Amino acid sequence: MQAKRVFITGASSGLGAALARQYANEGATLGLVARRGEVLRELAASLPNAERHRVYALDVSNHAALANAAADFIAAAQGIDIVIANAGISRGTLTEYTEDLHVFEKIFATNVTATVATFAPFIATMKAQAAAGQTGARLVGIGSVAGIRGLPGAGAYSASKAAVISYCESLRVELQKDGIKVVTIAPGYIDTPMTQVNDYAMPFLMPVEKFAERGVATIAAGCSYRVIPWQMGVVAKVLRLLPNWLYDLLFTNAPRKKR
Repeated sequence: MQAKRVFITGASSGLGAALARQYANEGATLGLVARRGEVLRELAASLPNAERHRVYALDVSNHAALANAAADFIAAAQGIDIVIANAGISRGTLTEYTEDLHVFEKIFATNVTATVATFAPFIATMKAQAAAGQTGARLVGIGSVAGIRGLPGAGAYSASKAAVISYCESLRVELQKDGIKVVTIAPGYIDTPMTQVNDYAMPFLMPVEKFAERGVATIAAGCSYRVIPWQMGVVAKVLRLLPNWLYDLLFTNAPRKKR
């Protein structure tokens, strides 16, 4: 089977770096995107076939730079197989504080709008490849269990991840006839720098390497939607089914991410 050509945003640490290592170990050629260029270069140099990987130090809210990186990677790798819009940020927010409005805007720009901007430059190439008989193209959105129901103190993050989940569903249906699969992965608690600042219990906390293994398998299978770990998927289904009065009762005093 042909080695994969994989483009990953938010690749300098956490889920993105773990996915990069997993794909590199499987022989993939990577395009790695994050703001921290030095960290990205160190990661790329540590991976198998380091000379094949390309590094793009940019902020995903810079859509022109993101499109240029996509074009460069497509040209260098002679196509694209998998695009993972992984870049994301999380902060505690409270609507009553007017200074949190810019935090809402930043979280949506990074978690939602940048997901669209990450996918957009690759779709024409993926369609052309499918028309030429090349199958297996994947667009992968990283949602979150936090997007299943709104969590107190995390209005911006929960809303942004709910938006990612719904957006990817729309895109999946739009591209269904074009030979492009859209995969949504909703992580639960994964041991990364984003969760390591939480000072409350995190059920079913999963090592990031294990997440990467399961994430890559999910993407290869072309699953439309999957929660990782599966235990949090069960929790998410139960939460979705709870009537509002019971959900409100249970979560009014739930622990919150610090502002």
